[in-house]
Amino acid sequence: MENVNNITVLFGSLISILLSVVAYFIKQLHTDFKRMEKDLIEVKTMALIIKTEFKSGNDLLNQKVEYLEKRLNNLELLIFNTHDYEK
Repeated sequence: MENVNNITVLFGSLISILLSVVAYFIKQLHTDFKRMEKDLIEVKTMALIIKTEFKSGNDLLNQKVEYLEKRLNNLELLIFNTHDYEK
């Protein structure tokens, strides 16, 4: 009878230790998921910032191209008009 009690106590202790180990790893996993969620939010924010900067840079380049096209058209008109006057 005493052997049965000792075996029961031994198995109970072993199960408690194993459950403690499982609980520890689950806690670590939960912490890692929280950290990963925080990093993912940071990556999304950085991607949004980069996208906004790229869009504003693209808009600025488009404005410069339009301005240069207008200047070129004005210069072409000026050259063609002076060329027509010379004839």
